[in-house]
Amino acid sequence: MQTTHPQAQSQGWALLLWAWLIALVSTIAVLFVGEVMGQEPCVLCWFQRAFMFPLVLVLGVACCVSDMGAWRYALPLAVTGWLIALYHNLLYFGLIPESIKPCGAGPSCSGDDMTILGGVPLPLLSLGVFSLLIILLVLIRRRFNQ
Repeated sequence: MQTTHPQAQSQGWALLLWAWLIALVSTIAVLFVGEVMGQEPCVLCWFQRAFMFPLVLVLGVACCVSDMGAWRYALPLAVTGWLIALYHNLLYFGLIPESIKPCGAGPSCSGDDMTILGGVPLPLLSLGVFSLLIILLVLIRRRFNQ
């Protein structure tokens, strides 16, 4: 059932815009940390980036054309990124044994230089961003059910 009420359409566009802005700010932030601050990302961070970066394009185009059906393309990217971020956090907080840690050979996210905002670890921040994106995309899906 498609909602065509102008106010509902406007609210849907606002949700899309928020999702795009969150993905854009997140992408700019990780590029700043990597390229300006010189912090090389670990393997799991790279995988999370692989699912965040396309969201900027998908959600940006969806905003430009007011495509409320874009959740179909964006939600799988966000959920996959969220699953990788969840796994990363389980490793970071020691809930998964270190022996199966896939990024042990390269840079590590466990150092103090990999925190932001007074001690929030980057893996936790990534999980939060993907969670927000999923919430916004599910709201769009429920509202427009396309």
